[in-house]
Amino acid sequence: MQCHPHSSFVGSEFDEEGNLKIIAGEFRKSEFCQQHSLLPRDLRTIDTNTFYQKPSILVRSKAILVNMGHIKALLKSDSVILLDTYGSSDSYNQSVFIDDLQERLKSHKEGLPFEFRALEAILIAVTSSLQSEIEVLEGPVNKLLSDLEDLADIEESVSGYRLRDLLQYSKKLSKFEQDALSIRDVLEELLDHDDDLAAMYLTAKKEKQPRASVDHEEAELLLEAYLKQTEEIASKASTLRSHMRSTEEIVQIILDVSRNSLMWYDIRLTILTLSATVVSGYGALFGMNLRNYFEGDPFAFGLVSGLALLSGCGVFAVSVRKLKTLAKMKG
Repeated sequence: MQCHPHSSFVGSEFDEEGNLKIIAGEFRKSEFCQQHSLLPRDLRTIDTNTFYQKPSILVRSKAILVNMGHIKALLKSDSVILLDTYGSSDSYNQSVFIDDLQERLKSHKEGLPFEFRALEAILIAVTSSLQSEIEVLEGPVNKLLSDLEDLADIEESVSGYRLRDLLQYSKKLSKFEQDALSIRDVLEELLDHDDDLAAMYLTAKKEKQPRASVDHEEAELLLEAYLKQTEEIASKASTLRSHMRSTEEIVQIILDVSRNSLMWYDIRLTILTLSATVVSGYGALFGMNLRNYFEGDPFAFGLVSGLALLSGCGVFAVSVRKLKTLAKMKG
């Protein structure tokens, strides 16, 4: 099985000293597969034509394929190929990452193999990006929650634009938490497989000294450190979302109370209208040009008026009593 001969992607290659060997070069997928001992399906992990893919770290015999956040890369024992990500507009973070990557590749930090220094640069960039994003969200979300929790004036606090902001931030936090948890799951899954951890030592395999499946302390410590950071970030996002859900419930209760108050007001107004209609009905009846034998009675006006008012009050009292009975039954 071969890669499509005409398909390709664009990327930059760094040598073992961190120098740019190829800048924005075009890599044919068929040649890429053969050169790095990859299967065609492995390239799905770093497919640059897809805006969003599930984060992953694939360990192969001669390479490590990484797709995390805004970074898609292939790591080898003596080179790094950084692929141009489709739709990525965060040029500042990308520039910072490249500078840090080059510094780490040159530094030979603590005797870490080349591939681990490259992987650490990627993990730092990803966790830093997550941390920056949660900090950007945290301030406005906390302010919004504080405004909504101060419910002295319902009409002022629970206003349309605040509810709209609450919905927007809730969606952003939900997506962010999902992204953070996806990265955490990738690191956690890799740490659960000893064979993959040992296979990450590409330099050792190149030197004909492959690691045993239980000999992977450096890789485990490296991944554990950034797993912890990712978990802390995801936990912070989860806490914010929990606060937002609590506030949403409070707001919903307030809106329900307000809606119920309006309904009760409307019902009472309807009852008053009905009572007034009953009272005015007497005037309509006696206002017709028909002989009713009350015209000359000096007490007729008071009697009819009293009867009309009494009827209206009776209708009002019966209606209110029935309304209270229904309210108790519903409660």
